[in-house]
Amino acid sequence: MGGYDHEPIRGLPERLPSGERLLWQGGPKRAAIARRALHGRKVVVYFALLMAWAAAAAYSDGKPTEQVVVAGLVPMVPMLGLLALIHFYAYLVARTTVYTVTSRRVVLRFGVALPRSINIPFRVIQAAAMRSFPDGTGNISLELDGSAHIAYLHMWPHARPWRFSKTQPMLRGLAAPDEVARLLGDALNAAKQDSTPKPRPRPKDEATFESPIDDDGAAAPRLDAAVH
Repeated sequence: MGGYDHEPIRGLPERLPSGERLLWQGGPKRAAIARRALHGRKVVVYFALLMAWAAAAAYSDGKPTEQVVVAGLVPMVPMLGLLALIHFYAYLVARTTVYTVTSRRVVLRFGVALPRSINIPFRVIQAAAMRSFPDGTGNISLELDGSAHIAYLHMWPHARPWRFSKTQPMLRGLAAPDEVARLLGDALNAAKQDSTPKPRPRPKDEATFESPIDDDGAAAPRLDAAVH
């Protein structure tokens, strides 16, 4: 895949640090990208209406049946061409996209022409939401805190629609969204528990009248990686 041949691990720009585990990798389904990200169904509906209008206009003008049929079929030519482009681009998106969940972060690697790798540490993820669809696929969007700034256009089509001011990265068109959502939720909860400072044990001979708060307040180590 050209620009991704240098990856030490598929979907990752570098090897994972010591102690970080790879939990899951996957990518979007081509049909899901074509249908929802590129609005393939809306294109079909639009041209179907256009075909009906063209046929109705020809009929109202009193043209022969053959010409009415031809007039109705003319818009089908650009429709088929546009649908071919949509599905070809959806194929390229699905082929070049890898979503990765580790024990510390989510990584989105994508880009048909310009390779990109977006690294999202768990510490900047405020919430994750899943939406499933009748075809069995689903999306998982990530709500980030104010320290993360990602341009919507840099993420498209891997961004939640219409969230321009505060971009929400999205794992789109997943084949098993429930499984991925459960795994990601468990990983986020585990990371949150690991990062919570634990009180230092009180020495047995410590005077009882001293303050019961004996925590040094040191925060757990933070992941060096940041959204970029």
